[in-house]
This record gives sequence, C-alpha cells and structure tokens, in this order.
Amino acid sequence: MLLDIKQLEKKYTDKQYALKNITFQVAKGEFLVIIGPSGAGKSTLIRSINQLVKPTGGNIYFNNEDVTAVTGAALRKLRSRIGMIFQHYNLISRTNVLKNVLHGRLGKVSALTSTFGLYSQEEREKAVALLKTVGLEEHLYKKTKELSGGQMQRVGICRALMQEPQLILADEPIASLDPKSSETVMSYLKKVTEEQQLTCIVNLHQVEIAKRYATRIIGIRAGEIVFDGRPEALTEEAIQHIYNQPAATQADNKDWPLVHGGEAIYG
Repeated sequence: MLLDIKQLEKKYTDKQYALKNITFQVAKGEFLVIIGPSGAGKSTLIRSINQLVKPTGGNIYFNNEDVTAVTGAALRKLRSRIGMIFQHYNLISRTNVLKNVLHGRLGKVSALTSTFGLYSQEEREKAVALLKTVGLEEHLYKKTKELSGGQMQRVGICRALMQEPQLILADEPIASLDPKSSETVMSYLKKVTEEQQLTCIVNLHQVEIAKRYATRIIGIRAGEIVFDGRPEALTEEAIQHIYNQPAATQADNKDWPLVHGGEAIYG
C-alpha cells in the first residue's frame, strides 16, 4: 500500500474532535475523493497526510514510513514526494506561468538554483510539456494574476507534478470555480494522474463530480468515516446519511452499512 492511515485523531479539547479513529488504506493508482459537509474534517484529514496539520493521535504510513514521526529535513524530503494543490491556488501572482510551475522543483534543487532561477533545460522543457498537457501552452509568459481561476488551478496542477510526486493531494481544488471550469480542472487532474500512474486524493463538496471522477469515495461526517466504497455504491440513502443525518454515536449507527469496496458491511 502506498498510504496506510491507522486510528488517526485530531482533537482540540477533550470533547472536541476534528478527526476520530480514521483508518483506511490507499493503493497506488487510486483516484480517491473525500466528501462530507463543511466542518466534517476533510481538509484536516488531507493536510494531516503531509503534516501541514499535526494529528494528536494515530499513525500515517507513506511508503511504509511513519509520517507522524519525521521532522526537519526528513519531513521536507518526504513532502517533496507529495504534491499539493490548494483551493486558493497559492501561486505567485506577479510571476509568469512557467516560473510558477518551475517552483514545483523547490524541494528537489539547491537554494541557489531556486533563488536565481537556474533551472536546467530539461526542467524547463518538462514544465512546458506539462502546461501543454493542460492546455496552457499559449500562456507560458503571462503573469498568473492575468489568468482565470480555472487556468490558475491548472497551473497549480502542473506545479505539483513538477515535484515528480508519488501522491497528489488536492484540497477543495474546485470550490472557488464555476461549473464549467470545475469540470475542466477535474478532467485535467484525472487525465494527468492516470497518464503518469499517480495516486490522487481530492476533497470535494460536489457529490456528482465525485461520482463521475473517483475510483473510490470516502464520506466523512463529524470527523468519522461513515462511507467507504466505489462510486456506484454511493446511493441517495448513503448521501443523506453523510450530509443530513445528525452526528450519532457508534451504537446509534449499528444498523447502518459502512460500505467497503462496494459491499455493505453491517455492524
């Protein structure tokens, strides 16, 4: 398994949990979408994987390495193998598109190279090729502030891919976009991760888009996993359970099927 999360917890007080007993595995090549209502813990979960959020319990194993146990240079090295795509792009607005993509190499090159932009011809050619893949070849030298939101997010995808990661994390990548741009961004994200045989974990609010692009969906409510299965197993009843039912205790949920791999398993 590429990723193995065991009993992950994040709590702010003894009674206030952002995540509680989160346990699941992710195989290489999966396109996993995490859904759930606002405040359910989706962003906390995805940001715990690369330690942008520090969990208060449990373990996260990435390539059999315990992410929760590494710090300093070892953590920076680990993060260089995990690409991150942000909701608000996190681009340098006054820098051109090509340079923003090349910044994806920051974890792989020396400080001198990054400070003075001394990237190799091979790295520049790769950045251009990635931008062509997402339909931005005509915007290489535009400042990113001149782009639309959908175009900026495609730049963010290319920047993450420049890291040559094994895993891509996308935290609400289409939350700020209109429906057409959302479809474009998701199509390109799915395309490039499939072509490069990468694993991708995406947080989304849009259930129908999740069902269209995911190979697997995890539903989170009140910091706990209440659904885990294939898109076709995400019925209207399951969606209502994720989004509409008040948070319940484990005893309250004993008759609800937690779906794994499309098969309903009852407690």
